[in-house]
Amino acid sequence: MSPAKPRNPRSKGSLDPLTEAALVGVTKALSSIGRGFLCLDPRFQIVHASALLDKVLGPEIAKRLPGHGIEEIFGDDVFGPDSPLRQALGAGERREGWRATLRFAGCRPCLFSLTAAPLDHENPAICDPRIAYIVVMRPAADEDGPGISPTFFSGAIASSAAMLRIFRLIENLRDSNATILITGESGTGKEVIARAIHEHSPRVKGPFVAVNCGALPAELVESELFGHARGSFTGAVRDRVGRFELAAQGTLFLDEIGDLPLPAQVKLLRVLQERVFERVGESKPRTSSARIVAATNTNPHRAVADGRLREDLYYRLRVVPIDIPPLRSRREDIEPLAIHLLARAASQRGLVKRLSPQAVHVLLDHNWPGNIRELSNAIEYAVAVSNKETILPEDLPPEILAPPPLPPPPAATPEPVPPSVNPGRERLLAALERHRWRRDQTARALGLSRTTLWRMMREYALMQQ
Repeated sequence: MSPAKPRNPRSKGSLDPLTEAALVGVTKALSSIGRGFLCLDPRFQIVHASALLDKVLGPEIAKRLPGHGIEEIFGDDVFGPDSPLRQALGAGERREGWRATLRFAGCRPCLFSLTAAPLDHENPAICDPRIAYIVVMRPAADEDGPGISPTFFSGAIASSAAMLRIFRLIENLRDSNATILITGESGTGKEVIARAIHEHSPRVKGPFVAVNCGALPAELVESELFGHARGSFTGAVRDRVGRFELAAQGTLFLDEIGDLPLPAQVKLLRVLQERVFERVGESKPRTSSARIVAATNTNPHRAVADGRLREDLYYRLRVVPIDIPPLRSRREDIEPLAIHLLARAASQRGLVKRLSPQAVHVLLDHNWPGNIRELSNAIEYAVAVSNKETILPEDLPPEILAPPPLPPPPAATPEPVPPSVNPGRERLLAALERHRWRRDQTARALGLSRTTLWRMMREYALMQQ
């Protein structure tokens, strides 16, 4: 996101002396506890920025921010017209604990914790009537532990401690050009994390070039990656620039690296070791200046053991490992992701939608084998089929509503069950009695969530006397 050229912050009238004095006083008070702030007009344009931002972002930044829309510096995901935060402020509500990355020309990206609220003009004598909202900011690095509100980080959204650790690691790598290997199941957002790495790196002004190694035909892999000379093979009618050259001074993201053919893996290893390569059909060495970020959705150790991934290449790629946990193991991320995906899908159709509490419970109860990609598809389905403003459980895909099957019975032959008794009920009853009706232990033993267990107990009328 490239911010527009700074506009003159005084073009629509200067602050009167009393207001200016009041803002100076507030600035000093908030600066003493490590907080800055932005004042916004009703159109969410920045009217005033506190001087503390100069200490965090660089000199003269506070003077350059007025006149810009806040979505220009924090992104549409956070402050766009259809974002949940902006809608809440427009409705007169306050939000606190949200985290977002500020990006502005001339300064490094910086993650801030935000508290945003409409301004109550109780005393118009000391408050500029243009100011409709105030956003109080604190560098997220100054805080201990995750908050309960979501963090927006270069396109990634999370509330879980596991993801916030990844965001913090990426910030710590902002001066590094180290090679990174991202692992995680399909649909967990590996390319989103790769882009965040690029945006928080010295390569941010260079290109981000993404390649899905599994989608490249085996006979064209080397040509795609390294380029080829004219006449090097049938159909090579002109010289071709490969992805390594296209990503010069930037970042080359190699997705599904485990699907790269072994001959191409040998060439990639040489690039990592010596920073040189040759185009197909020529012997002239070329220098690579691209940073490599690779990813795989398979277990790399198993791929090495199976001979699909060279061990030496694996360790060359794994200078900094980042493992993205599946969505089912970070359920606190499901709701903020769903709200964001819903706002995006609804705005594309010119609609306003919200999730009912019952729909949120259903989403939290699902196991999400397809991770964020499956969640995104479920939300798009709900927007397509719902004819009301509120998304209800029945608007979600059928597979999301279906309760997970009970685990298979134990290997031992069970006692005969009378035909009139539901076998699923009997297995559930046996598990409850075995764990002395402790729902948490029973749910864990059956591989269910406590919500699903409770629903099945009510369905089968299995309530402890």
